[in-house]
Amino acid sequence: MIEKKLKTKDGVIIAVNHYQNNYDSVIIIAPGWFMTKDSKAFTEISKAFSKYSDVLAMDFRGHGNSTGFYTFTSKEINDISTVIEYAKEKYKKIYLVGFSLGGAIVLIAGSKFKFVEKIIAVSAPTSFEKIENHIWKKEAWFPTLQKCELKRWFSIRPSLNLICKKIKPIDIIEKVTCPTLFLAGEKDPTVCSWHTEELYKKAVCKKGYELFKEGCHAEDLFIQDKEKFLKLCIDWLFLNN
Repeated sequence: MIEKKLKTKDGVIIAVNHYQNNYDSVIIIAPGWFMTKDSKAFTEISKAFSKYSDVLAMDFRGHGNSTGFYTFTSKEINDISTVIEYAKEKYKKIYLVGFSLGGAIVLIAGSKFKFVEKIIAVSAPTSFEKIENHIWKKEAWFPTLQKCELKRWFSIRPSLNLICKKIKPIDIIEKVTCPTLFLAGEKDPTVCSWHTEELYKKAVCKKGYELFKEGCHAEDLFIQDKEKFLKLCIDWLFLNN
């Protein structure tokens, strides 16, 4: 694995971990808010996916080794667009896998880039404004403590402008034409499962939906049941035509 630095059209440096195994396909992994490509969970996911495809795991702006400030889906389309354009130069097939707000961003990207082969959206919200984020519930704080990584926490830089315009995934989901798998946790305290159900129902592409019983939020679905999570993802990306 090597880390690469890519520059967005608005001048932000995006850091990506490039797992190269000479495949003609690549999976772009888009973590959510407060998570990075070097987080333990995403390192494990990247290594697992790299057995089937090359992988580009990214840090969005304001996270990890990327520069800038996180805008909660307002400007992050520039980040993933830069990674997608980089991937397009090297690979025949591009897959997107996004978690939480990263899930929202891959859906937005899928509505824009029609050459994307397939998408997996994990715990994606219908819109940023409707995210519940019940941080006082044990389903929220216990997984957060389990994933405590002080180096990651100190690398997060949010924008103070929370009112900047944001694209709502529910408004663009009908523009996504590639096969899309929606994954959700039954006990997600941050983005309740109804978000995923609404996106799934409104999508007009070939689609799949899986609710993890007792499952929590985003990468927690991988942490809680790695075998099931990986099987669903690999089957969707490489076995379902």
